[in-house]
Amino acid sequence: MPQLDTSTWFTMILSMFLVLFIIFQLKISKHNFHHNPESTMTKAPEQDTPWKTKWTKICLPLSLPL
Repeated sequence: MPQLDTSTWFTMILSMFLVLFIIFQLKISKHNFHHNPESTMTKAPEQDTPWKTKWTKICLPLSLPL
C-alpha cells in the first residue's frame, strides 16, 4: 500500500493563500470609497405647543367628591 506524499502540501497551501490574498486585493481596489463623508443633521424641529409654557390642572372623575 503506497504512502501519501505530503512533501508538496506546504508549498500548495502557501501558494493558495498568496493567490487568495492577491484576488481579494484586486477586488477591494476596484471599489470607490468616499474620502470625506459629510454628516447630516437629523435634529427634528421643535414645535410650539401651548402646554409647554402654561400649567394645566387635570381633574380625574374618580378624584372628585361625591
